[in-house]
Parts: sequence; C-alpha cells; structure tokens
Amino acid sequence: MQSEKATQFILDKMAAELPSYLTYHSIRHTKEVLQYADELAEAEKITGDDLVILRTAAAYHDAGFLETYAGHEEISCSVAQTYLPQFGYNDIQIKRICDLIMATRIPQEATNKLSEILCDADLYYLGTNNYASTAENLYQELYNAGIIKSREEWVHYQIKFLHSHHYLTPTAQQKLSANQHQNLLALQSQTLSHKSVTGHKDFYFSDVILILIGVLTAGFSLRGFLVPNNFFDGGITGISLLIHEIYDVKIAYVIVIANLPFIIMGFYSINARFALKTLFCIVMLGVCLLYIPYPVITSDKLLVSIFGGFFLGVGIGLTMRAGCAVDGIEVLALYTWRRTSFTISEVILALNIIIFAVAASHFGLEVALYSMLTYFTATKTVDYVVEGIEAYTGVTIISGKSEIIKERLVNELGRGITVYKGERGFLPGKFEIHSDVDIIFTVITRLELRKLKNLVNDVDPNAFVFANTIKEASGGIIKRRHIH
Repeated sequence: MQSEKATQFILDKMAAELPSYLTYHSIRHTKEVLQYADELAEAEKITGDDLVILRTAAAYHDAGFLETYAGHEEISCSVAQTYLPQFGYNDIQIKRICDLIMATRIPQEATNKLSEILCDADLYYLGTNNYASTAENLYQELYNAGIIKSREEWVHYQIKFLHSHHYLTPTAQQKLSANQHQNLLALQSQTLSHKSVTGHKDFYFSDVILILIGVLTAGFSLRGFLVPNNFFDGGITGISLLIHEIYDVKIAYVIVIANLPFIIMGFYSINARFALKTLFCIVMLGVCLLYIPYPVITSDKLLVSIFGGFFLGVGIGLTMRAGCAVDGIEVLALYTWRRTSFTISEVILALNIIIFAVAASHFGLEVALYSMLTYFTATKTVDYVVEGIEAYTGVTIISGKSEIIKERLVNELGRGITVYKGERGFLPGKFEIHSDVDIIFTVITRLELRKLKNLVNDVDPNAFVFANTIKEASGGIIKRRHIH
C-alpha cells in the first residue's frame, strides 16, 4: 500500500475542489482528524497495517463533500473505492476503510478499536479549548447550507449533542471528557447571550421564572418529603441533609454554605455568568426553605422516596434548563477530574457511595436504601426534564410492496423516509430464492407507531417491521438535520 501517496492525493484534491462554503468540513478539518488519529493510535498501541488502514480512512472520511453534503459518507466510500486501487490497496483493505468511514456517520456506530479511534478523532474538538471557534465554523457552514435557521436553534442542538456524546477510547475519555463537560456547562450558561442575538428580549425573564419554579419545587421536595422523614439524596444536597440531621443545623443555611465553594469553582472553571446565576439560584433556595411554610405531605417511606426524588429532580432539572445548578456536585466532579485520573461519573459515584454509607451508619440501612431510591428517582427525573419529552422510534420496514408503503408513509403519515437497497428471501429450504427489495427506514413519535403499523398491515400483512427507541432525533421532517 502506497499510503502516503494515497493520502497526499486526496488532500491535494480536496484542497483544490472542496466548496468554499465548507467552513468546518474543510481541508483543515481532515488534516486535524489525521493528526488526532495518529495521537490516539499511538496511545492505543495501533501499529502496522492497522495504522495504515486507520490513517487512510481518516484522510478519505470527508472526501464525499467533493460531491454532496447530505449522505457524504457513502460518497466518501465511493471515492476510496475509485482511487485507492491505484495505490496498491486490495478489496479487503478498501472494505475495512469504508467500514471505518461509515462508523463516523452521526450517530456514530463504532464496532472495533480502529473505528472508535476514528470516531473520537472526528469529534475531537468537542473536548478541546478550541471548541467555541470550531463550533462557530460549523454553525456558519450549516447556516449557509440552510440546515440551521438561527443561532438559537444551533445553541439548542449543540447543548443536546454535547450532553449525549461520549468518547469511545480510554485515551480520549481521559484526555477530552472533562473539557467536553466544561464546554457543555459553558454553553448552557451562555444561552442568554445566544437568545439576545436572535432578538428574544424576554429570555432573561424566562430564565428567572425557571429558576424560581425550580427552587420552589426543590424546596417543596425537601420540606414536604425528605427533611421531615430523615431521608437523604446524593450530591451536595445529600451532604447538606446529612449535616442538617447529624448536627441539627438549619437546612437552608447548610445548603447555601455547602454550595458556595462550588460556585467559586464554577466561576474559575466555567465562567462568571454561570457562577452568578447559580449563586442566585442557591440563595433563592435557601430563602424558600427558610420562609415558606411547606406542608409535610406524607410519612410513608415509599411515597417519600419516590415523590421526594421526583419533585427534587424536577426542581434541579428546571434550574439546569435555566443554565445554572442547584447542586454543585457536577462542578466538583469536573474540578476533581482535572486533577486526578478518575472520570466525572466515577467521582460522582464515589461521593454518593460515601454519602449513603454515612447515612447507613448513622440512621440505619433501611433509610440509606430508601434514600438511594430517592436519588435514582431524582436522577431519572432530571434527565427527563433536561432532555425534554420528545421520544422517537426508528422503524424499519421490509416488504415486497415497498413502493405503495413509501407513498403512503410520505403522503398520508407525513413522514420523511430513507431507502436502503437490499435483498429479501434466503429462507430455509429456499435459500437460492431471493430478490431485490427497498428497505424503508423512518423516524416517528411513539404515538404514531400504532398508526404506522396499521398502515403497513393494510398494504402488506406479511411485511417485516421492527422498531427501536431513538434517544435523540433531529433534522429531516421532524426537525432540520444536525450534522457533525
């Protein structure tokens, strides 16, 4: 394999022929992916032919932008299949390269170490100090292409993408995850400025409303469920509850004082806006706990653990949507991460283990177990509030009557579809019988699933249909596509 010549050939071709509006997917991006792939490969002990395959895939992974924007990965594979044989690559090597290229398609689907490295190299910038400038280049590119219509929409998508993305290789996790988390927190705290660019003058007011509702709800959880029943939570709130119970100090004072060090950390680790909003949030929670006469709702332990966690999760989630934090444990985890080899999740887990262990030793194992249930409920509720209520289902349909199904899905159900070319048949005893078929894929909401199944059943009762839950969907008919 003449890998250096193959790489230089495609770099020269892209430098000369890539469209000028590609401010992110430029020749610079491809060169950076090559550099990051080399760094990760060295750390992950990739050598020999595997390294050559990886570097070639990195060089060719965005070559499809020479011809198209949407679906560029398939075209990148076609480019590789066209030119790589000239440089001594055989069919097996080219297939491996194409598999790596396809793994970078969002959502990434890495299946081996090489694809994990290429995926991490492709989105390396998410965990760097250059995130803001690189993301701005991507915004300009998508805006010029008509995919993103406003900066407000862009900020919303970036927050969701940073929240859901996880690096795959241990090297990238150790090197980039902390910065990615910091970039997410910074982006959330800067939402106010993004809103002002798009002309929403009332965003600050809505921020305050979210914070007030959030702290009122969190206060209701603490005063109405947890504190009267000696229950605990995880994080800084859990530490505050422990101090309150052990030393009989008012919970309002403890929560404010316990969070102050992490507000200071947030000032230096994230930015001043985040710290100020979080300070306002914590002080308001202290005021609510001090002066609002919340009623005690119940003493039933199961109800306390479930609904106490639920309302606490709602309160924390609403404050997070406003770009601040009512619990400083994430800031602490980020601060600790940067000084140790532990991941953010490991830091949070370790702190919570300590909290629940202390609770068990002082108040009994039963209280600690119920408190763990409270923490689990609160965590799941936070995820629900922050991520939103959209739940999408990806549906794949294989049928000999695909033309009719495609027409009805688009015109009756109003869904966008993607069609893959495949073959059907290959049944036991009839393996030699098979035929070409269009494999239909679409994304719908959960409420539309029954309607879709009825539609397909009307056309072809023998159609093979399967569905899977999609955590996040954007673009297409549902929303405009978010491309990285």
